Amino acid sequence: MGYDITMRVWRGDAGGGALQDYVVDVEEGEVVLDAVHRLQATQVGDLAVRWNCKAGKCGSCSAEINGRPRLMCMTRLSTFEAGETITVTPLRTFPVIRDLVTDVSYNYEKAKTLPAFAPVPRDADGNYRMAQVDVQRGQEFRKCIECFLCQTVCHVIRDHDDNKPAFSGPRMFLRYAELDMHPLDTNDRRRLAKDAAGLGMCNITKCCTEVCPENIKITDNAIIPLKERVVDRSYDPLVWLGSKIRRRDQRSEPPPTPPPTTR
Repeated sequence: MGYDITMRVWRGDAGGGALQDYVVDVEEGEVVLDAVHRLQATQVGDLAVRWNCKAGKCGSCSAEINGRPRLMCMTRLSTFEAGETITVTPLRTFPVIRDLVTDVSYNYEKAKTLPAFAPVPRDADGNYRMAQVDVQRGQEFRKCIECFLCQTVCHVIRDHDDNKPAFSGPRMFLRYAELDMHPLDTNDRRRLAKDAAGLGMCNITKCCTEVCPENIKITDNAIIPLKERVVDRSYDPLVWLGSKIRRRDQRSEPPPTPPPTTR
């Protein structure tokens, strides 16, 4: 059975814009993206909106719905009270291109700075081997659909645009943790996470975890363990002493014996 809802949608571009109200006819069981598509089809054919799978797996239809970052395709209209106005705005942390479409290239630029997976040599039979517990730990991190809701809700860059050059954000920290905790990886990214990615700027408020549509425990399982690893490397006195001893041992190695001379 159909019914009407009031939608307040942001219209504009990089130069500015404003919220505009529309009355949209919807059906029982539909989601916000259905309503946006019907609005586009019946009233504002030039409405710009990014979407792809409509199944909560591509991350394309991210927006802010009544002030909360969500996936439009996973937000049911029945979530809202009868007669409640549904306000849809673009992700606030990223520059607007047009209407509900934002420029999220910041995230891809940050991804380019992260060293790739570098596995250890294969076993003698040509295979890699990992413990099942290590496999399961990494599977949670790989559920990320790159909707960037965690990025847009992170107040370090949401409220302070000038932090972006020095801060990679929770999505990238998830990737750092995934690689750093991989039992076959040989790259050490802890110093990079601390210095270039700005891990220390995160104050673990867990706002990123709260909006994750895949229910990844970003803060508890990725960011905090990554912080602990960085601290161990940089400030643990035993680790520091061990590195000094190793360097001293390398310096104290005797020089190679020259070949005997003949007379």
